[in-house]
Amino acid sequence: MITLHDIAYVRSGTADAAVAAGFAVDVVGMELVAEEDGVTYLRADQRHHCLAFVQGEAGVLASGFSLTGPDALETAEKELEAAGVQVARGTPEQARSRRVEELIAFDDPFGNRIELVHGQVQLARPVHFGRTAGITEFGHICFDAPDVKQAYEFWSGLFNVKVSDWIGDWACLMRFDPVHHKLAVFRGSEPGLCHINFQVDSLDDVMRNWRFLQSRGVEIEMGPGRHPQSTAIFVYFKGPEGLTYEYSYGVRNLGDDWVPRVFDPAEPDAIDMWHGPTRRVQTQPQLRRPLDA
Repeated sequence: MITLHDIAYVRSGTADAAVAAGFAVDVVGMELVAEEDGVTYLRADQRHHCLAFVQGEAGVLASGFSLTGPDALETAEKELEAAGVQVARGTPEQARSRRVEELIAFDDPFGNRIELVHGQVQLARPVHFGRTAGITEFGHICFDAPDVKQAYEFWSGLFNVKVSDWIGDWACLMRFDPVHHKLAVFRGSEPGLCHINFQVDSLDDVMRNWRFLQSRGVEIEMGPGRHPQSTAIFVYFKGPEGLTYEYSYGVRNLGDDWVPRVFDPAEPDAIDMWHGPTRRVQTQPQLRRPLDA
């Protein structure tokens, strides 16, 4: 069993790094950490970065999860290969670009590129936020897949992942620590990044951010509302090149005795317990690249 420690980062290709990073700083509120070798790094918590824009074709390149050390990474590599998953070991240059000690890369059964890393660089200094959005941490990552039950079988079969709740065959919300979900898979015809989440400090932050986004003419994809599964109060909004962001507050923690529930997506409060209008947020498509690229 491969033990995930935390989410690490998202690498997203962009045709215009200045626009993508400007939105992340000026609108989302992240800190611009560095720009080098065609990569723009942004942070929202103690990690060196949780979002990296890579100049080139627009689309998600990879999503990273951290392990506890080199032994855990070597074990993960062996277990994935034993399960028939093709794995590529990252080069020192690739590890440096991701600000990690080492990494391996593989694709899930649907084509989502996953990277497992250890030794992700941390920054001791406080985050210098682009604006006061109330962000406390990089919260979770969500992928698309045509079959969410098959996706769960993959993650739970190889990793320390448990299902927290189902939204019919529309979504599987998963955890590997007490947080209700740090990983989710939504039904979609192609692999991609459904959205990235940032936790904020209060309900007031969600509402202030909603008003701010409206004042800037940013497209609100859904919310404000409250998810009945995690109890988190949310707002989703669209960034450049199809990257969807989410602010949320109030996500619940679960114990080992938690029993997963099933919600019917046809019910009016299955996504938003406040009965607000809901719709599918935009997914940023997964770019197909060789594993060793």
